[in-house]
Amino acid sequence: MRVVAMTEPGGPDVLVPATAPLPEPRSHEVLIRVEAAGVNGPDLVQRRGHYPPPKGASELLGLEVSGVVAALGDDVTQWQKGD
Repeated sequence: MRVVAMTEPGGPDVLVPATAPLPEPRSHEVLIRVEAAGVNGPDLVQRRGHYPPPKGASELLGLEVSGVVAALGDDVTQWQKGD
C-alpha cells in the first residue's frame, strides 16, 4: 500500500512517499481503503518526535481517515465490504 512515512522526527520535510505491506484485519477489525486523511494535533506532535505511538500501534501518521471497507476480520458483523 502507498503511505506517507517519516524518515526521522522533524518538520514537514521528513515526510516521504513510501510503500508498506497491506495489513490483514484481525478479529473484530476492518481494513479501510483510505480515500482521504486529515492531519490533526497528535500527528504533528508525533512527526516532531514528541508523541510515540502506543505499543503495538502503527507508526504511520493519520489518526483520522475516511474511506471504504476493503476487508473484514473474523467476527465483524456491523460492516460489509464496500461500506
